[in-house]
Amino acid sequence: MGQWLAEARGGQAEGVLSRFDPVYWTVNFPRPMMASVVTTAPDALRVDAVFYRQDDLAGLIWEAEDRHDHVLLRYQTSRDFRGCRLRFRWRSAGVLALDRVSGPVLTIEGRDAAGNPRAWYVRLWNYASGAPEDALVSIDFTTVQGGYLLPGEADPVFAGDVDRMFVSLVAEGYSGMDAALAAPVAAWVELSEIACDGPGSVLAIGDVVVPEHGLQIANGYDDCYHLTPARVLRNALQLGYRGSILHYVGMSHYFRLEPNSGGYYVSLTGGTLNVACAAWHVDFARRAAALDYEVIWSLSYELLDQHCWNDWKQRAADGAPGLTGWSPPSALLSPAHAGAMYYLRVVALAFVGIAQAAGLAIKFQIGEPWWWVMPDGRLCIHDEAARAELDDPAEQNVRGEVDSAVLDAAGALLAASTLALRDVVRWAPGAEVLLLAYLPTVLDRAMPELQRANLPLGWAAPAFDILQLEDYDWAATGNAAASAKGVALAEARLGYPASAQHYLAGFVLNAEDKDQWRPIAAAAERGRQRGVAATFVWALPQVLRDGFVHFEQEDDVDAFDDVLFPLALGREAEVAPEVSTAIVTSAGGRENRNAEWAEARLRYDVGPGVRSEADIAALIGFFRARMGPARGFRLRDPFDHSGENVVLGIGDGAEARFQLVKRYGEVVRRITRPVRGSVRVAVDGLETAAFTLEGGMVTLDVPPPAGAVVTASFAFDVPVRFAEDRLSVSRATYLAGAAASVPLIEVRE
Repeated sequence: MGQWLAEARGGQAEGVLSRFDPVYWTVNFPRPMMASVVTTAPDALRVDAVFYRQDDLAGLIWEAEDRHDHVLLRYQTSRDFRGCRLRFRWRSAGVLALDRVSGPVLTIEGRDAAGNPRAWYVRLWNYASGAPEDALVSIDFTTVQGGYLLPGEADPVFAGDVDRMFVSLVAEGYSGMDAALAAPVAAWVELSEIACDGPGSVLAIGDVVVPEHGLQIANGYDDCYHLTPARVLRNALQLGYRGSILHYVGMSHYFRLEPNSGGYYVSLTGGTLNVACAAWHVDFARRAAALDYEVIWSLSYELLDQHCWNDWKQRAADGAPGLTGWSPPSALLSPAHAGAMYYLRVVALAFVGIAQAAGLAIKFQIGEPWWWVMPDGRLCIHDEAARAELDDPAEQNVRGEVDSAVLDAAGALLAASTLALRDVVRWAPGAEVLLLAYLPTVLDRAMPELQRANLPLGWAAPAFDILQLEDYDWAATGNAAASAKGVALAEARLGYPASAQHYLAGFVLNAEDKDQWRPIAAAAERGRQRGVAATFVWALPQVLRDGFVHFEQEDDVDAFDDVLFPLALGREAEVAPEVSTAIVTSAGGRENRNAEWAEARLRYDVGPGVRSEADIAALIGFFRARMGPARGFRLRDPFDHSGENVVLGIGDGAEARFQLVKRYGEVVRRITRPVRGSVRVAVDGLETAAFTLEGGMVTLDVPPPAGAVVTASFAFDVPVRFAEDRLSVSRATYLAGAAASVPLIEVRE
């Protein structure tokens, strides 16, 4: 397995793209309105939108710089549009027509000839021929002029330094005022017969095709609603992802809304999905099927808080809603609320219907259903519906003492809600239903009883076809030990074998943390080695942002065998510590000394241990098994093989990982091969078994508090290899009382 964070194209394959290609337009808009763009032909696109307010405005955008595709697949940045001539046919309904005041305007943002930031407003009707809702538009960017009435209000455009341009779309009833429309307005715009000619009309575009590999990709509509499905799928396909796409339908862009008390709340009035979401997903499903992808549709128990009915929300005992840390936050839906759960079931069926229409096999994931936990540990099981179902329970703080019966009842309620959703999806013939659990939260060692509520036994196999597990807090930090322990606990509790599991590796929240892709790639590989049915990278938007590339390659040969050199030979070894010191002597005899190594390197001669023909046979067999110096192994140093109460570090309240070391004055030696079962760890002198050990890295289940001293006692071996390609021993050597020479050398790890 290999991975690479690409920063720029450097000789990789390129193709060409016509400027204004329909695939590469985007949309943007303010809440509460929604819009999407899809391609309907090689030279055509369609925007679907729903408007709720009199000042709602959507933009159909072309950007001079591609900020959305993977760096190996982006189109060329070209800000000079002079000489380009754009033509298209315009058709629309529901938006203000071309000839209306506040009708469609092409806003061009960039800089004038002197380099000053400018925007120009080009009324499309001035460059149209035909009817206001069905016209041919032709724009020559060398001569185009802004202004409402031409030539009287002409504002010549300098198109030589453009950042972006967008067509503004507003609904019938637009006034620019902060007020509601009389009723939601569903609208559409089609641009067809799109053509661009003239100098600069053709752009280079990255056309890398990464060979198919063993990872699959996850995606989220909330992060790609503004892109065309064709663009999203091109990136996934050409980056080598095949098989299934795990597609999270999101929590903020799929729903219809209705006005109530000055706000807008999710609604089933007029249908389930808003027109923009429905149009996008119909196109996405059709294109995914054509590319031989399967789609796993993912629906969570979250809704954007500002559009969620108040009685649907999970609440703490003090009435505070359970809200995520996203900005703006999402609210967690109560599994006890009949209306909220009915809504999720209807939404699920809407996406199942889209999949069926596209000819896709039905695969549906119930994503991260859980009871929310406040930062201080209070469990949000006190909304009115939950209180009624749980017999008005006492407040439960899962960071302290809890009533296990209450948590078990909450877990049973959560499980029942997911099983009801499962059963609705299974109305579709052959449907496969998956469940996603997030291990770092439900198996948090600081909240050991939380699994009763959030990993309920009602989920045990065979309740779901596949159990999906994710642990991105652990994966992103390289905490493989915690991940392994979490998986083991989930398997023991729910009983799904690895062959009935999927693993989700990722994700990198912030671009400045993109170095986390290395441990994430390693976690994905561990998932594959564990034998799970599929391993997904979460998620495509971050892959594109950071330039992550995964590819298959032959695994490096493991150059170390975790076996001990035969003790009968090794215990009589001769030991020679070796350092490297540069010494410069001045003309006056004064020395300047510089230690070139951070610590000594050990050399051994285990020849003195050879005392019989059996020893020779054992030595030769061990040498052959290691292929001489090719493979390392453990050696128990007869003079230095343990540490007692060694200080590993000082706690800061956040860090839980500490490297085993042994100290020699100010020199610190990393211990990478501790003896299994010998490691004892203490925090401020109190021994604890709440840790995992991987190599020489100790990971405490709970980070020690600030100022706490972490110590360890342990036995250890030294990683070594044979120093020479040739081994020479004979009977005559030991019969004559002479010791053979069998040199070993320490291996740095």
